[in-house]
Amino acid sequence: MLNAEIIAIGSEMLTPFRTDTNSLWLTERLNSMGIDVKLKTVVGDDEARLEEVVRDSINRTEIVISTGGLGPTEDDITRKIFARVLKRRLILHDAILEKIRARFARRNVPMPEINARQALVMEGAQILENNNGTAPGMLIQEGKCTIVLLPGPPREMKPMFDAAVAPVLKRRTGDMLIVRRCLSIFGLTESRTDELAAPIYTKFQNPVTTILFKDGQIELHLTARAQHESEAEKLLDELAGQLDVALGEYIFSRRDETLGEVVGDLLRLNHYTLATAESCTGGLLAGRITDVPGSSEYFLEGVVTYSNEAKINILGVPKKMIEDHGAVSEEVATAMAAGIRKHANSTFGIGITGIAGPTGGSAEKPVGLVYIALADDTQATARKFVFPGDRQFIRTLSVNAALDMVRHRIK
Repeated sequence: MLNAEIIAIGSEMLTPFRTDTNSLWLTERLNSMGIDVKLKTVVGDDEARLEEVVRDSINRTEIVISTGGLGPTEDDITRKIFARVLKRRLILHDAILEKIRARFARRNVPMPEINARQALVMEGAQILENNNGTAPGMLIQEGKCTIVLLPGPPREMKPMFDAAVAPVLKRRTGDMLIVRRCLSIFGLTESRTDELAAPIYTKFQNPVTTILFKDGQIELHLTARAQHESEAEKLLDELAGQLDVALGEYIFSRRDETLGEVVGDLLRLNHYTLATAESCTGGLLAGRITDVPGSSEYFLEGVVTYSNEAKINILGVPKKMIEDHGAVSEEVATAMAAGIRKHANSTFGIGITGIAGPTGGSAEKPVGLVYIALADDTQATARKFVFPGDRQFIRTLSVNAALDMVRHRIK
């Protein structure tokens, strides 16, 4: 299995205003060829730091790919630093220089002389043609290390990689490939998930397992390496099957689906409909449901009844119930769910009420206290939660819990 490192070059990516999306795209491409990305580094336009990173990467890794820093300005230092580390001369390539001049001429613009720097090529490098910009890329074989220099703009980098770099790397990897699978889990903490899963996945060297906490949910990423996809899928089936037994109903998806997609499929397949009444989540639940294309088949309506008056006037929650139990209570959540189901004439109604904070809590009803109720034509059940975190996280967990209640009711 070949290993790779990606070096993203440019001080702008060390600011809050730019994101290194090139590395994500390259990782997907490399993984599809069976190449494992071991390290990604973002380096500013600093010669000493870049030289240190380049030298270390070449010494320890089989494939090094850089993006950015091939422009014509003083801070475009990629060519110079790689040439210094590799002890190769930079030679002005006349054919490239003429292509750059012609590109400017087609736009009736004289070429600034500093653009001639982009025609400097390392001695012994394979030139990677750039049909979408002025800076050519380079590919150099230094011992066992394949070094690739790509331009930074994605519209230049992506076609250059696919056309000129991928075929070279594919010859090195042969038929080896990487296949991934994601098990999505809700209802367990990250530590409890790992407590149940680790005794299983640690017995496997292939596939390998990574646990990730994301958007209030747990994801187990299983990665198998094999020469054929069917072989990789067989390896994944064996591990996933054992994890299925250990984690059971807490797994809501084995195909990297969202909770909204899973619940939507269940509603659609059973010809059920849903309506929502939200207080502390402020419409986030309806938003998550309608993020799924085709949700109009099963989602009828959603209301945000933030005030007590709205709960009373729209959903028919008894005023005395709110006075006796408070707006954040099991009784009110249940009445909200029943009220919206009746109002929409839907199969299910969901009611959510809680204290998202950061203010408004008390010793009896702390920030994070949320009641979620689910009603159908025969019963209405409510659950009490005390979620951790800030306002947004509490709201996110509330939405997840509401969707998961629907999932468990239907399945």
